[in-house]
Amino acid sequence: MKKEVTIVGAGLVGSLLSIYLSKRGYKVSIFERRPDMRTAAISAGKSINLALSDRGIKALEEVGVMEEIRKIAIPMHGRFLHNADGSTAYQPYGKKGQFINSVSRGELNKKLMDLAEQHGVEIFFNKKCENVDWNKSEITFEDQTNFQLLTFNFQLLFGSDGAFSAARLAHQLQHDRFQYQQYYIDYGYKELQIPGGEQGEFSLEKNALHIWPRGNYMLIALPNVDGSFTCTLFFPFEGDPSFASLDSAEKVAAFFKTTFTDAYELMPTLTADFFTNPSSSLVTVKCFPWIREDKFALIGDAAHAIVPFFGQGMNCGFEDCSVLNDLIDEYSENWEKILTVYQQLRKPDGDAIAELALNNFVEMRDKVAGPTFLLQKKIEAAFSEKHPGKWLPAYAQVTFSPQIRYSEALKNSIWQEAIMQQVMALPGIENNWQSDEVEQKMLELIG
Repeated sequence: MKKEVTIVGAGLVGSLLSIYLSKRGYKVSIFERRPDMRTAAISAGKSINLALSDRGIKALEEVGVMEEIRKIAIPMHGRFLHNADGSTAYQPYGKKGQFINSVSRGELNKKLMDLAEQHGVEIFFNKKCENVDWNKSEITFEDQTNFQLLTFNFQLLFGSDGAFSAARLAHQLQHDRFQYQQYYIDYGYKELQIPGGEQGEFSLEKNALHIWPRGNYMLIALPNVDGSFTCTLFFPFEGDPSFASLDSAEKVAAFFKTTFTDAYELMPTLTADFFTNPSSSLVTVKCFPWIREDKFALIGDAAHAIVPFFGQGMNCGFEDCSVLNDLIDEYSENWEKILTVYQQLRKPDGDAIAELALNNFVEMRDKVAGPTFLLQKKIEAAFSEKHPGKWLPAYAQVTFSPQIRYSEALKNSIWQEAIMQQVMALPGIENNWQSDEVEQKMLELIG
């Protein structure tokens, strides 16, 4: 029975995984390339606030740390839309009482590291993964403080070091049929800020995710516990307008003043943030296989990096940990079996949420403010209320239904969209959407 585990990467998923395993009696060591973010000054401006939802919460509750995390989370009950004409609209996320949580990535990561150490996990910082010798089960790190190479034996190794995983590369380069695909969208993101008031008050509705949808791009804002909002501009790299075209403080100020008027008035450090914070890329990564015999597995973004438009990247990684934990019980610590079934279960789900996330980008930046989209959502919500066993909106399946696999949610969403296209084409639908005829038509189409 393996009792020693080595994890590459002390990010969100690596830290949570270490808590799961240490609670089971494993001796866990994490090696992290960066310095300790709890003590070192980490450069700001590259973190999208996270939307913690039911899948992630389930995993945090399983290891008993959710109560600690709640202290740094703000519930968001819906989308608050800021339209181009100055009007606003509110769209609840689900039924009454359903919400997602805004959490600072940095604060959550620090909290999980603290909790990991409290459970006996050792974290070694400034250690960059350089090589893995699979025959000898040895991993080599370069110490980033003195550039010395350090080699350790491992029994069971996890790569949880993100979308550009060094552990994955070591696996990939020594595997003769490794499949790898990375896909960049033509959009990047930039972090901006709306500060809190002098008494820590919120200048926008606190319990909502704010979106300024503008067709080809969008601005979003998520609340922080200090009254501030972390804003993210999702924007083309090239063209007009784009990161390339907004090349002076005057152009940035003029663009925001015209395009995001109400946000602009709340952003005193806009131009400084715009030129200080990097424009970061958005990548989807798919690969296979994730595992190697009974001694290695990729997990989290290292296995399945996705774009952030469904707010599921972290939740999916946390769900990986939960699924793995269940399999340890099911297969009595037979790690070859555990890892094989883990890959069989999670690979289709990783691929599915990647597709769902890309689709949701178009919805958020473009469709979300359109009358047809809003009507369709109203029809779906009303029908689901009446027939909960027959219809659950796709968003609710992904966000509030951890019992439904991502791969099932994707299949269901394609089927539902085909039905809704027929419903939306009914004559006079905008006036009679609440009629018995529309309800009967949907029941007939569901079959």
